[in-house]
Amino acid sequence: MAIVALEGLMVAAALIGLIVLGVKVRKLKKSHRQLVGETGVPKLEEVMESLHRKLGETSARQDELEARQNKQDKRLTALKGRIGVHRFNAFADTGSDLSFSVAIVNDQQDGVVITCIHSREQAFLYAKPLDKGQSAYMLTPEEKTAINQALQKE
Repeated sequence: MAIVALEGLMVAAALIGLIVLGVKVRKLKKSHRQLVGETGVPKLEEVMESLHRKLGETSARQDELEARQNKQDKRLTALKGRIGVHRFNAFADTGSDLSFSVAIVNDQQDGVVITCIHSREQAFLYAKPLDKGQSAYMLTPEEKTAINQALQKE
């Protein structure tokens, strides 16, 4: 009778162990389903390969976008988008500040400065190219003021 009782205990222990193992297998299946997801690929290695391939594609796309952004940044700094306007009275005996200098420059101080000098009978218009803030033509103090105003703008 002791042998039967011992066998009964062993069967009960085996049954409890089997139930515990069943619960663990169920948890593992649930975790596997969460890991594999709705990929339709049952093997973990294939899922990892798929993820690695997509990661490579994403990385290549990111590199492409960074290159495009750098190109646009260079293009943006080359644009002549900073403008400075300085009005002045070219002749002391005439009216108000009708003469002006307009500087249009980029971050590298390349661009143009345009000056218009008004007198009673006529107006003179001058354009001077700028390269690194300098011109092949002599710049007047008013033109230099317009250039400085343009460079101070953000």
